[in-house]
Amino acid sequence: MLATDRFNVTELTGVLGLAQSGVSRHLGLLKEAGLVAEERDGAYTFYQLAPQVHSNGHGPLWPLLESQFAHAAPSSALRADDARLQEVLRLRRENFDQHAGPDTRDGRQLVPGRSWAAWARALAHLLPPAEVVDIGCGEGYLTIEVARWATRVWAIDRSAAVLARAKALAARRRATNITFKRGELERLPLEAASVDVAVLSQALHHADDPSRAVGEAARVVRPGGKVLVLELRAHQEEWVRERLGDRHLGFGDEQLAALLTSAGLADPKITVGSRSGGDPFTVIIASAERPCRTTP
Repeated sequence: MLATDRFNVTELTGVLGLAQSGVSRHLGLLKEAGLVAEERDGAYTFYQLAPQVHSNGHGPLWPLLESQFAHAAPSSALRADDARLQEVLRLRRENFDQHAGPDTRDGRQLVPGRSWAAWARALAHLLPPAEVVDIGCGEGYLTIEVARWATRVWAIDRSAAVLARAKALAARRRATNITFKRGELERLPLEAASVDVAVLSQALHHADDPSRAVGEAARVVRPGGKVLVLELRAHQEEWVRERLGDRHLGFGDEQLAALLTSAGLADPKITVGSRSGGDPFTVIIASAERPCRTTP
């Protein structure tokens, strides 16, 4: 990995699944041995394979390393690392303003201030006021963004520890229109027809029963309201079950559309939200509407 690009400690921690202290310690040892070079870039410190590994006395080491890399390539552990690496690279692309340096060494045009988060907030200016539930809110990052344009947000998660971190984040961001509730995806602590929008963002693959989870989302949405799902398209990365607690390896487009219509929702739409070459994960976006009641 360090032979092809530079990475900071946070990125390496995410890829390798190790404690940050352990990653830092190993980087220190590699740096002392002259195998890794350190470079400061703005607020970040990046690490990369030292140029001298290919020469200057370290030259014979490189063929040995290449041989080991090739031997390990088919392993499931290395494939899992590569999948997490692709996710780190995706985050880099989506946070250009944080990761791009002062030049354009990778050939991209430098656009100061370009930010996907800013674009999302700009689009929110076009949305009508709404009451929203963020189902499986996790640590609350999406919840905070929704709270910028929603009149009120309910944030629901099964983990008390995760909810505590989400509450702390909301306090730091001074978001006062969020109500946090502990609850299961399949049994939401909300009255029927109580919100305008129900969001399931990367939560459905954690559900014991995805059909019931979508049914609950449909139950709490008012007639004319919408259920919005951000999910992983079906994949073969088995490691996510043990490492991340995923119960399902994503969903096919038709499968997701069927879950929405089976919940009584109408006009399902499925689009690709994020996809890049070499990344085993594709994000798909699905939405459907709860039909309005008709009068005779």
